[in-house]
Amino acid sequence: MESIIRDIALAPSGHDKIEWVKNFMPVMNAVDKEFSQTKPFKGIRLAITLHLEAKTAYMAEVFAHAGADVVITGSNPLSTQDDVAAALVEDGITVFATHGCTEEEYFDYINKALDTHPQLIMDDGGDLVHALHTTHRDQLPEVYGGSEETTTGVHRLHGLAKEGKLAFPMIAANDAYCKYLFDNRYGTGQSTWEGIMRATNLVIAGKNVVIAGYGWCGKGGAMRARGLGANVIITEVDPIKAIEAVFDGFRVMPMDEAAKIGDIFLTLTGDKDVIRKWHFESMKDGAMMANAGHFDCEINIPELASISKSRRTVKPNIEEFVTNDGRKLYLLAEGRLVNLAAGDGHPAEIMDLSFGVQFFSQLHLLEHHKELKNDVYLMPEDINTRLANIKLAALGVKIDELTDEQRAYLNL
Repeated sequence: MESIIRDIALAPSGHDKIEWVKNFMPVMNAVDKEFSQTKPFKGIRLAITLHLEAKTAYMAEVFAHAGADVVITGSNPLSTQDDVAAALVEDGITVFATHGCTEEEYFDYINKALDTHPQLIMDDGGDLVHALHTTHRDQLPEVYGGSEETTTGVHRLHGLAKEGKLAFPMIAANDAYCKYLFDNRYGTGQSTWEGIMRATNLVIAGKNVVIAGYGWCGKGGAMRARGLGANVIITEVDPIKAIEAVFDGFRVMPMDEAAKIGDIFLTLTGDKDVIRKWHFESMKDGAMMANAGHFDCEINIPELASISKSRRTVKPNIEEFVTNDGRKLYLLAEGRLVNLAAGDGHPAEIMDLSFGVQFFSQLHLLEHHKELKNDVYLMPEDINTRLANIKLAALGVKIDELTDEQRAYLNL
């Protein structure tokens, strides 16, 4: 099937980006070196939906080197980098992705990827799984299983499994230690603020930053905001996470109160309608809002538009809404993932671990799918340990080992 991209002439720039990130992804380099020889995925069709930028592209190439027939789509219209997509096509990988595609085009790309009849899938937010369980149900018997990259997608999977509707095994790659402890915390924390600062070119120090959600992504966002000198406020619905935020030294309050004093609002919940009409109505003139949760529904944009007399783009990735009472409120990156829409996403060293998790999750499914039930699984712990050891070796870090006596003691 022929790829759909913006312009193949952009490929040289994309190749440069991929070559750059390879220098900082030792885990994936080790995986590539080993499995390009053994080619365990030979004859296997793999469909991937992820943020299509350089790090993702390198992972796709590693799968291709390992024998897989790879087709990839972007998981967010604003995170696709057209030059990277072109580079992948030049390298023989099928791509359906264009930056800024419409919602109709986005789902058309997903359908085209599934039309290749993949045996394995890698999802980001659950859209591939949803399509397979609705419009492509005839293909369900062909699917060995898949892996899910995000918290939002894992929630959707657990919902399907609870209802008994999940038709194949899925590994929650997001929930592997080598993913969420680093990707969700350090990756989201750094890349989100990079995106916000790149879009606004404003200082963070001294501002009241409201972080909605204190999961691992929220922890990262709050930690980096404090490091930049912000006064950080946390909003939560989970009392345990709220206590944790208090013990970590942050102010905790309901969004109704935080809305009145926040300068920058950042949502990281994975849920919808976190910031609503009555919150907009009480915000200060000049307040800015950004989202780093998976979908663009955490900030209710239609309700923001409904109380505004004008709406315009004032600079790339910043929309100005002038409310009926004359205040200016700013929305970054259309309410989509600000770290990818206004930035380059997580650092390469972080995604190195996350994509190592993805590779070995897919390998586990390939080798064990016949034994697995149609449920949501964690990645086996020995794989986490293997990945961590590879990363430590690349960093030049050595650790202690238990003696036989210590192992025996712990086993007791």
